[in-house]
Formats: sequence, C-alpha cells, structure tokens
Amino acid sequence: MRLSTATLGQAKAGVATPHYDRATVTPGIVHLGIGAFHRAHQAVVVDEVLRRDPSWGIVGASLRRPDTSEALKPQDGLYSVLVKDGEARHLRVIGSVLEVIDAPRSREGLLARMADPATRIVSLTVTEKGYCYNAATGGLDTLHPDIVADLSHPRTPSTAAGLIAEALRRRMEAGVAPFTVLSCDNLPHNGAVSARVFTEYAEAVDPALGRWVRDNVRFPATMIDRIVPATTDADRAEVAGLLGLEDAWPVMAEPFLQWVIEDNFAGGRPPFDLGGAEFVSDVAPYERMKLRMLNGTHSTMAYLGYLSGYEFIAQVIADSDFRRFIGNALSEEIAPTLGMPTAQTDAYAAKLLERYSNTAMKHRTYQIAMDGSQKLPQRLLGTVADRVKAGAPFERLALGVAAWMIYAHGQDLGGKPIPVQDPMAAEFAALSADTLVDGYLRIERVFPRELAGNATFRDTVSRQLALLRQVGAAEAVRRVG
Repeated sequence: MRLSTATLGQAKAGVATPHYDRATVTPGIVHLGIGAFHRAHQAVVVDEVLRRDPSWGIVGASLRRPDTSEALKPQDGLYSVLVKDGEARHLRVIGSVLEVIDAPRSREGLLARMADPATRIVSLTVTEKGYCYNAATGGLDTLHPDIVADLSHPRTPSTAAGLIAEALRRRMEAGVAPFTVLSCDNLPHNGAVSARVFTEYAEAVDPALGRWVRDNVRFPATMIDRIVPATTDADRAEVAGLLGLEDAWPVMAEPFLQWVIEDNFAGGRPPFDLGGAEFVSDVAPYERMKLRMLNGTHSTMAYLGYLSGYEFIAQVIADSDFRRFIGNALSEEIAPTLGMPTAQTDAYAAKLLERYSNTAMKHRTYQIAMDGSQKLPQRLLGTVADRVKAGAPFERLALGVAAWMIYAHGQDLGGKPIPVQDPMAAEFAALSADTLVDGYLRIERVFPRELAGNATFRDTVSRQLALLRQVGAAEAVRRVG
C-alpha cells in the first residue's frame, strides 16, 4: 500500500509519525524549490512547530520539474525521512508539507498562494544558480536569459525573483502586509544577497514596487547544515521494509541538523526553535565557518575524489591521504581565516571528519560537484583571497581549485568525458586545454578581478594543475598532504 493519510495508521511499530492533527494545519509558509534538502531539513523543523502552532504548514513549489509534486500528491504530502548513522536507522514520517505545486503548470495557483495574507514566509532552496545573480558582484544578473524573459513578461514569471516580485506587487496593491523572504541556500550572506537581488528585480519591474520592497520586506540571513544524499531505489526499498508502506520519494539524512536564523521577520515568525533551530542577531560567524569549513572541503573532496575514482564522500575520507589532506586544510588554511577561537574550529573540524565518515551516507562526489561555477566563489575563493592578502600559503585550497578546473572542462585525467552539470558547462568546455588557467581566470562571473589578476594565485593554481596532470589526483593529494 502507498503511504497516505488513509494508510498512515498502518505504518509499522517504531516508525515516528506526526503528533498533531493534520486536519487542523493551515498554510503559513510557501517554499520555492521543494527538493530533498528542504524535506530533510526545514520541513522536519516545521513538523515540530506544528505540535504547538498549526498555522505554519508548508505549501511547496517545484519550479522546474513535476516529479516531487507527482510523487507526493497521491501521498497527501506525507513522506518519510530515514536518518542513517552507520548501521543504525531511524524512520520518521513528516506531515508539515500540505501541498506541492508544479509551478510551470500552476503558476497562477502558486502566485495566489504567495499573495494570500495567510502566507507570512516565502522560503527558498533553489541553489546558487536559482538566484540568477552575478557571483562576482552579488547583484542581479540582468543579462541572465531567465531574468530577461521574466522582465519582458513580469505578470507570468518563472524565476524565484520574478515570482516573489509579482506576489509582493499583488500584496502591495491589495494593501496586504509583505511576507518575509527566508533564503535557506548555501550562499554567503544569503539574506543580503536575497535582499539585493530580489529588490533590484522589483525595481526593474516598477520603481514604486522596488521602494516598497526595500522599505517593508525582511530578508533574514540563515545558516543551514545537514548532509542529504540523493535517494536511490535501494533506499526506497529499505524504507518500504521499515515503514510497511510504499513511499515514492523518501529522503535520506545524517543525524546532524543545524539551522541558525537571524531574528529579523516581518509579521511574526514560527517557533522554529522547537525543532532545534537557533535565533541569533548575527548569523555571519556561523555561516562563514560552515561555508568555508564544511562546504569548502566538501567541494574539494568532490573534485579531487571524483578524479581519484571515488564515488562516495565516505570512501574519500576513508583514504588516509585524503583524511590527512582535508584535516590539514581545515586546521592550517581555512580555520585561520575565520578569526574564531582555535578550540571552536578544532571541535567543528573533528565533527566534520566524523560526519564525512558516515558510511551510510551515500553522498556521491558527482552530486556535490554539480554547479561548481556557482559554488566556487563562496566555498573556496573567498578563503583563498584572505590567504593571499595575508601572504599565507594555500596549496591545498589551490589544489581543490585546480581539480575543479579540470573537472569542469569536461574530461578527467585519463581522457574520459565527464558529464558536467553546470550552467556554464559549454563555456568551460570551449576553453583551450593548453591555457586552461588563463582561460578560467578571464571569467569574471567566477573569479573576481582582484584575485584573477594576482600573480601568486595564478602561479599557485597553475602549479597544482600541472601536478594533477603529471601524477594524478590521488598522488597529488598525498604529496601536498
């Protein structure tokens, strides 16, 4: 039988199910980009909130593909989260998602929901590329084809910026208070980036709307952290055995979950802290530590691990050379840029190595390697820039950047094609292999001009790229250590 409201009572003993009456839950949050990460993170936190306040249910929206909507609609929005810790398993059914809208097919329905006064938060996990922003400047990429299309037809948008602006326009004209825009993507200063990008878009639509957004809408910064690998058919089979019901799209997760939120909301906020979230006045220290230490090493392992023939992160970190390399990168090159107590960064680094070692987390290097052009500036290049300014070495970080250059060019070190998934993949593939570093450094959407023009950075990355080509990724990791 398929998981649904009607069959939930037949779940096997030991499976955690919602401890509230879903019939009393009403929507208060619209979430754009309802993928696996949101369903394993924010929706889990909201599931706890609904025990106390049922007015914060989630309406999710798929902006590109209908697969999530098609999977969850027959299940009344119910799905399961399987937490894996080595051989241990904990299964929980989540009830906080009330509906999933397929935006391309039901754009008006989504806009109506966003414009509804009951919606007090619009949250996002649309990945870096979903913001259609210029990574080098932090502003709206007005030349992005999707932005150009939306600005030509602002009443029928498809981008996150367009949908938010149109919904806010409707609220402004109806005299309805604005919602809070809550970015849950791995972007440095994601609140400030959201505020700038979405306000600039609104101004491009209508200067009066732009002023209203600037004066009234709140964009809290957040830091989110949980490893959520892609769900496989084997995962579905395991969940069916544990649940006693078929779940078309369960999500996998590690035990660790962290959500730090700037306490800056318009029109009230849910008690997210009931689900383990933490409200703070300044997210920046948490965000910086996570982006540089976790996301930076995650990407480094993805590119170097893939080029070394490893499929999963747990395999990468089980390699003693990689473990030493990543540990040294954390302590010697990344942590010193954070300005935080050594005891704190050491403890976080140790926790990261433990989390990476969770063999139950089948987190593919290929999955993490996607969309590197959008991730590199935040995850690695900011750290590198700080090391360059300090006149400090950054050999390990440079090896990670060089590995990305080879990976994104579309051919591994043995000459085998790589099916690169990146919005700039065609541009990277057209670069000359003989002048690869120079070609990349001319792309200002990835490399800020000041860093690209720095001779030390150019020379260090060039040297590491040559090392990779000469001895291979695994041996390069061993030598750089």
